[in-house]
Amino acid sequence: MVLVASHGEEENGAEGITVVDFRGHPVDKSKTGGWLAAGLILGTELAERICVMGIAMNLVTYLVGVLNLPSANSATIVTNVMGTLNLLGLLGGFVADAKLGRYLTVAISAIIAAVGACLLTVATTIPSMRPPTCTSVRKQHHECIQASGKQLALLFVALYTIAVGGGGIKSNVSGFGSDQFDITDPREERRMIFFFNRFYFFISIGSLFSVVVLVYVQDNVGRGWGYGISAVAMVVGVAVLLCGTPLYRFKKPQGSPLTVIWRVLLLSWKKRNLHVPSQPSYLNGYLEAKVPHTQRFSFLDKAAILDENCSKDENKENPWIVSTVTQVEEVKMVIKLIPIWSTCILFWTIYSQMNTFTIEQATFMNRKVGSLVVPAGSLSAFLIITILIFTSLNEKLTVPLARKLTHNVQGLTSLQRVGIGLVFSSFAMVVAAVVEKKRRMNAVTNNTTISAFWLVPQFFLVGAGEAFAYVGQLEFFIREAPERMKSMSTGLFLSTLSMGYFVSSLLVSIVHKASKKRWLRSNLNKGRLDDFYWLLAVLGALNFILFLVLASRHQYKVQSSIKQNDSAEKELVNSNDLKVGVGGKEEA
Repeated sequence: MVLVASHGEEENGAEGITVVDFRGHPVDKSKTGGWLAAGLILGTELAERICVMGIAMNLVTYLVGVLNLPSANSATIVTNVMGTLNLLGLLGGFVADAKLGRYLTVAISAIIAAVGACLLTVATTIPSMRPPTCTSVRKQHHECIQASGKQLALLFVALYTIAVGGGGIKSNVSGFGSDQFDITDPREERRMIFFFNRFYFFISIGSLFSVVVLVYVQDNVGRGWGYGISAVAMVVGVAVLLCGTPLYRFKKPQGSPLTVIWRVLLLSWKKRNLHVPSQPSYLNGYLEAKVPHTQRFSFLDKAAILDENCSKDENKENPWIVSTVTQVEEVKMVIKLIPIWSTCILFWTIYSQMNTFTIEQATFMNRKVGSLVVPAGSLSAFLIITILIFTSLNEKLTVPLARKLTHNVQGLTSLQRVGIGLVFSSFAMVVAAVVEKKRRMNAVTNNTTISAFWLVPQFFLVGAGEAFAYVGQLEFFIREAPERMKSMSTGLFLSTLSMGYFVSSLLVSIVHKASKKRWLRSNLNKGRLDDFYWLLAVLGALNFILFLVLASRHQYKVQSSIKQNDSAEKELVNSNDLKVGVGGKEEA
């Protein structure tokens, strides 16, 4: 619980977290935090989106069309880079929570990303970094020369440098932004509820700029110019972040959360033969617990048992001999996230197709609008526009309506949002399969190309799904995790994106071999991409069923305060927030 002093200083008493300004003094809420500070922080994320999306949404066309790499290999490169970026978010969250704090981690990561964007500009500008141009005659005779290892080396260094920086930004910028609001102040809490929606709306604007403006510049002016704009955007993002330093509220890092998790698991194993006391008040640190004790995963309570090794008072303070109830409950919170985490992965596997095979489909379709030929990568604008529309509708219509119906301040719970997103993504693959079959039949049978705008429905469905799923997952992992593990939990969320991209790479590899290279071919007219889409649709439906089972069993974290009565026992007093299940049913 955050306590607000009479002179405007803020201290988190329940969690033991002090909120300070950039000089290390307790914050003056009238001069720090709020939407101004959060807006400057979102500027850094906007720059990261312009940089990363300007690369991801059109990289596959560069790998296939300029570097002459096979479609399956190109798709794997894109998904591996994006997977690594999001996986490194977990490392970025750990570093922030353990040592540097969110501000320093975001600032350093943004500088690294800017360096990577500059290297990418160089790699795509130098002529010697590209193989000879592949003409239509060479394509017919299969004489195209693929880029060599030396030509790919600088490109890979640049891409993975951006991945390192992007991962550090993504895992901390949303948590740092939410730090600018005091959740115990009703007015600021309402603002923070909308922060996640506006956060995603903001970065969608950056993504839209990337797929419309940067993709056009890359295809019609030059890759170096397009990536150069991304580099400039990152430099400006760093400058904006640093200029806002006096306005921010900072929460000091609380030490390595992974160390806490490891110690609790180790001690619960070492004490596995001990019996958990019938009264939890006998557990170490119960009376001073900053998190309410729960009965779930009770085997972990053994880590807090006071055994013969704890006969000396100093041993009770040694975390390698006995854990506290607070530490045990924090580990329980993290474990409760894992089942939902596993069911979020496939959404991003489906989403990754929008960056790879859907863009490849567009290159085989009619992209003319009058005399203008729309770049294949720019069709992703429909994905971003849909996200913007649904994010706005959610904030202005869906959430207020759901709030009236459920009497829940959130309107839609985080898991309800995720579930809606999973449904949209599965339907998207059904539509994608139907459209691809129609496209291929026209190309093979009639030797005609259908309009690339047939791809709009699948972009629309995935975009609508992302507007629900991304915000729902981000909110779920931040709100449900222990306060001092917020950055790591954001990294855990980003690892679902990472695993989604890696699962996509794995599926492409397996399908490519199992189908004996018949489904996924560089010439989509000779492949069966529609069967690959049907496979993803079936997997998505099965995943949704599993999600419903796990979500119905999840118990939301309860905001509570702790009182100590005359008998030294504890009474847990529930806050106004009710636990709301995935179906919207309220529980006391």
